[in-house]
Amino acid sequence: MMTPLLFFAFLLLSRLPGSLCRVTTVGDLRVLEGRSVMIPCHYGPQYASYVKYWCRGSVKDLCTSLVRSDAPRGPAAAGEDKVAMFDDPVQQVFTVTMTELQKEDSGWYWCGVEVGGVWSADVTASLHINVIQGMSVVNSMVSGEEGTSVTVQCLYSQGYRQHEKRWCRSGDWSSCLVTDGEGRYEDQAVEIRDDLTKAFTVTLKGLARRDTGWYWCAAGQQQVAVYILVTPPSTTAPAPTVTSPPEESPQSVPVSPLPRHIAKGADHQRPLWEFPLMVCGVLFILMVLVLLPWKILDQYNKTHRTRQAELEARVSDPPGDDWQNTSVVFLNSASQKVYGF
Repeated sequence: MMTPLLFFAFLLLSRLPGSLCRVTTVGDLRVLEGRSVMIPCHYGPQYASYVKYWCRGSVKDLCTSLVRSDAPRGPAAAGEDKVAMFDDPVQQVFTVTMTELQKEDSGWYWCGVEVGGVWSADVTASLHINVIQGMSVVNSMVSGEEGTSVTVQCLYSQGYRQHEKRWCRSGDWSSCLVTDGEGRYEDQAVEIRDDLTKAFTVTLKGLARRDTGWYWCAAGQQQVAVYILVTPPSTTAPAPTVTSPPEESPQSVPVSPLPRHIAKGADHQRPLWEFPLMVCGVLFILMVLVLLPWKILDQYNKTHRTRQAELEARVSDPPGDDWQNTSVVFLNSASQKVYGF
């Protein structure tokens, strides 16, 4: 009877490291086509010396290894530089880098630590990468002071490399500024530069308060919004210029002593806690003066009521059997005779 119990206990204990100490990573990702992505995979300290891997597939046990920490490249990435891994045992994290992502790279991926053994499964974490065509911006809100310049970086996927790029005031397509065949546009207020691969930058020069508002980075039928905030110029006053007086001998420099009442006030300055303490003391004394007479009067009333009750009890109690042995004597003053009953 004990053999099956020991077997299941051993099985449970052998599975604990894989179930309690998991690998963790980021959530699902959306990446523009042609861009790169870096994924951190965190693991427990007990796995610092274990082999790590990055694989692709919907099912963990059937995923295809792309790169391992004990080999520079996995079989699926042989001859390519699209996938790389760096393991940092000190920080307990390995980082996977994927470059030049294409639409077909969308799918499920796994961070894994190869535990090995019959009873121990690998510890893993999954995420989904979705490679999309479109646009994005590095910062969706950019601010600058009046009179200065700001730069907005607009990113686009590989499918929009040959499209003209536009910078527009939001809601007003007639305000759009369009790049030429070399990916450039420039006037006194705006400059656009397209690297013709994955991004174009817009520089707004000589900002004015009227430039505050929403704008669009656009390429083809895609656009992404950016908010420009123009703030007033800083009003930091310049440091005052200090002019040193000419040096004089010590005898010619009069030294004025501090006013006596100021020094006296400084010497007799009371600590901050003293005033609240005095108030509490006065209130305590007043409370004693009020409660003490009330307590004395209350005690007197209690004593008086007790004595009154005892006296009334004595008067109201019947004499009982003592009347049986009592004689009544009547005196007749005229005859001085005594009659007894």
